[in-house]
Amino acid sequence: MTATVKDVLRNELAKGSPLITKDGLMSEIDAPEGTLLRLVDKDGEYLGTGYYGEQNKGAGWVLTRNQDEAVGQAFIERKLELAFSRREKFFNNPETTAFRVFNGEGDGFGGLTIDYYAGFYLLSWYSAGVYSFREDVVAALQNVVECIGIYEKKRFDTKGQYIEDDDFVSGERGEFPLIVRENGMNFAVYLNDGAMTGIFLDQRDVRQAIRTKYADGKTVLNTFSYTGAFSVAAALGGADKTTSVDLAKRSSAKTIEQFSINGIDFDEQDILVMDVFNYFKYAKRKNLSFDVVVLDPPSFARSKKHVFSAAKDYTNLMKETIDITAPEGLIVASTNSASFNMKKFSQMIDKAFKDKNQKYKVVETYSLPVDFHVDRRFPEGDYLKVLFLRLL
Repeated sequence: MTATVKDVLRNELAKGSPLITKDGLMSEIDAPEGTLLRLVDKDGEYLGTGYYGEQNKGAGWVLTRNQDEAVGQAFIERKLELAFSRREKFFNNPETTAFRVFNGEGDGFGGLTIDYYAGFYLLSWYSAGVYSFREDVVAALQNVVECIGIYEKKRFDTKGQYIEDDDFVSGERGEFPLIVRENGMNFAVYLNDGAMTGIFLDQRDVRQAIRTKYADGKTVLNTFSYTGAFSVAAALGGADKTTSVDLAKRSSAKTIEQFSINGIDFDEQDILVMDVFNYFKYAKRKNLSFDVVVLDPPSFARSKKHVFSAAKDYTNLMKETIDITAPEGLIVASTNSASFNMKKFSQMIDKAFKDKNQKYKVVETYSLPVDFHVDRRFPEGDYLKVLFLRLL
């Protein structure tokens, strides 16, 4: 199907952007998701071939700029082979057995990510459009590498959410929890239990930094702690004590599990199931303070009393964090929101410190680790922003 693009999208595609935006098309696409689009400008000049797939970033992704290149299993195999060659050092490192092997548009096929977990592969599909390539992708993956088993996450429906399913695709079924390694630490993961696996692989470098540089002898507060991965890193790094706070009821058992498989006595740590916003109020009433505070909220969260949006509310959340951080303490400020860049994030943080009349300095910054390969022509793909902030 031929799709004509407006000048604004033509200019973006000419710069190398792989994203097909909804408002960049001359007319709505009247075809099933997964339909290949031959993109042309208003003069009929060929710009690229992509696929139609509705997701939160746009209407699809460009796959090739060569109009003679067929998009099928062989095409996908070539993409996978290049991506796997980029991660060769990870496959040869027994201390890290969980990492990303294919990062969507960064590796040339937007809407699809593939993660490696100790011999198992996890495919994540972000639109019905990309899911239409499922058979070719699975066959290509099986041809390129040896897989113990393949699982998938269908992270889309009419609301762009995860679709609950069995998640098993082919090969052997895993025995869960599956224990993976990350820089010598152990983490329990589940490839068959909901949208998440139990660890966010994009925070690997941040966990390592906390463990090796900042945790020793410190009290560490881990907010929005999920399964406690930052807390595990801090405890293994010599933290005097960790406190993990998350609203989800299952977070407690999951955090206990992560501590236990690393030989850490979880009874010596604090694991609290409560609303983080309420915990900040509690900590202020009790005059609690922490040497290190990890602040990594979801981009959007809703509880009975609070609705949090990183784009709107991170500054206020940072103010509350400052109040319970010890003098000369460290705040690890993190967001995975793709709706603003590092410059905007830094400005949001700076405003919080100015409003609190608190001086600080940025000690380190982190973005996505190298296995989350980003196309330099599409910097929006580098969504992770982390700042290590020292109070002065």
